[in-house]
Amino acid sequence: MNITLAWRLARAIVHLLAGLAICAFVFPWAGAPARARLTRRWSRQLLVLCRVQLEPCDRAPALEHAMIVANHVSWLDIFVINSVHPCRFVAKAEIRAWPVLGWLVERAGTVFIARGNRRDLRGIFKGMVDVLRQGQRVAFFPEGTTAMQGQVLPFHANLFEAAIDAGVAVQPYAIEYVDAGGAHHTSVDYIGETTFVRSFIAILSGPPVRVRLSCLAPIGSAGAQRRELAQQARDAVASALTAHAPAPAAGIATPARA
Repeated sequence: MNITLAWRLARAIVHLLAGLAICAFVFPWAGAPARARLTRRWSRQLLVLCRVQLEPCDRAPALEHAMIVANHVSWLDIFVINSVHPCRFVAKAEIRAWPVLGWLVERAGTVFIARGNRRDLRGIFKGMVDVLRQGQRVAFFPEGTTAMQGQVLPFHANLFEAAIDAGVAVQPYAIEYVDAGGAHHTSVDYIGETTFVRSFIAILSGPPVRVRLSCLAPIGSAGAQRRELAQQARDAVASALTAHAPAPAAGIATPARA
C-alpha cells in the first residue's frame, strides 16, 4: 500500500469512527431535524474523503414528503442521496454486513429486508406506510441489486404499494458516476464478486469521481397501480441516464451483482 492510499484510508477510518460516536452518543437524544442535518453533513464529508464530487442536476424540486426510488450502482448511493436529501432507507440485508458502514446506516434509520422473506416484507411495508404518513421521506432501490452503469434493471413493484396506501408521490432519482472525461467511472463498479472492502479501496486509490444526482419529476400515486408506478419510475430514471449518455468505459462487461 502506498503512502497516499494509506493516508486516505486513515482519514476515512477516523471519519467512520466519528460517525460511530455520533450514532452512539448523539442520535439517541437528537430530534429528526438534527439527525437529518448530521446525516447530511457526515455523508458530504465521506464523499469528500473518497474524492467524490457531487453534481446535483435537479430537474424538479425535491419533495420533503415522498417515496424516493433510484437506480442502484454502488454502496456510495445511500450517502450520495443522504448528502443532499436525507431519507429513511429500506435496503437489502447484506448491507448490514458492511464493515462499520453497515452499523452506521442502520443507526441512521435504515431498515433491512432479507431477500425472499415475506414476513419481513409485510412488517417493513407497514413501517414504510407509517413513516410516510408521519411526513418523512422513505427511499429504496427497486432494482434489488446493483447493476452495471448505463443499465437500469426492472423495478420490483411490491414496495410501491406503500406510496399508494400512504397517499404520497413517488419521486425518482437518477445516479451516475463519471470520470474527468465523462465516461462511466470503473472504480465505482460494485458488481459481480466485488466485495465492499475491495470496492472501498478501489475508490480511494482510483482517480477522482464525479457523481450526478438527478432529482426527477414526482409521480402521483392516487388511483395508480403499483406495477404502473414502478414502470413509470423506471422509465423516468432510464430516460434521465440516457439523456446524459456518457461514453462507456473500455473493458469487458461484468454481470450485475446478485
